[in-house]
Amino acid sequence: MAAVGYGVSDFLGGVASRQVAALRFVLVSYPLSLLMVLAVAPLVGGGVTAGSLGWGAAAGVAGGVAIWWFYLALAAGPMSVVSPLTAVLVAGIPVLVGIATGERPGAVAYAGIAIALVAVVLVSRESKESVAGDAQPRFTANVAWLTVGSGVAFALMFVALHRVPEGTGLWPLGMSRLTATLVVWAVAMGMRQLIRPPGRVYPHIVAVAVLDVIANGALMFAFQGGMLSLVSVIGALYPAATVLLAMIVLGERIGRGQMAGMVLALTAVGMITAAA
Repeated sequence: MAAVGYGVSDFLGGVASRQVAALRFVLVSYPLSLLMVLAVAPLVGGGVTAGSLGWGAAAGVAGGVAIWWFYLALAAGPMSVVSPLTAVLVAGIPVLVGIATGERPGAVAYAGIAIALVAVVLVSRESKESVAGDAQPRFTANVAWLTVGSGVAFALMFVALHRVPEGTGLWPLGMSRLTATLVVWAVAMGMRQLIRPPGRVYPHIVAVAVLDVIANGALMFAFQGGMLSLVSVIGALYPAATVLLAMIVLGERIGRGQMAGMVLALTAVGMITAAA
């Protein structure tokens, strides 16, 4: 659910970004997702603890910074490099953290993780037709730092969500959405881009906000019931859903590498699930 939610959200956000800057988009979608969490959280129940709220806040800060740096990297550099590099960091770092902290998934799960990392890279790459040309952006040192920074920040968000204890309901997610909102608003104010998006994109904003709550909530609950090294790598397969929707809805052509990546993604999910 988390991977599909992230993937569909990225697709809708990508379509909307053709009409309005991505930063202006999340300025509204983040606080809207916060209101949705606050409306649903009392129905879900759970106790409020300082520790759970702290980890939720850390996840929100990391996610807000990650989005900021990721959009800057995409705007200045080649998407065919920025996207897969970010994705493999998002998938790989939590795996290393999980193993370093004592997780031992087993031989089949290790193989599934390795296949999933390859799948993430393949699926995230743009086709040559979409990135070729004389005007192709360069992968400069600044873009590299932004790309690596965003990937590490996204990974830290996963690690923080994994530390949220069971029995705390959606309250940590509410804190996460609050701190993420504060981060993107502060960035927008600093860049003098605190501008409300046009009304025509609000249906996309509402849909993305709903998917944001579903994806982050599902990921948080999945972490509470599973290993960081396994859950994170499945959650990081979200580009497969984005690519599939682009192919079906927009009629975009995908390369053989992306198709192979999607097959590998399904294989990896099956192997990790069987080993869990």
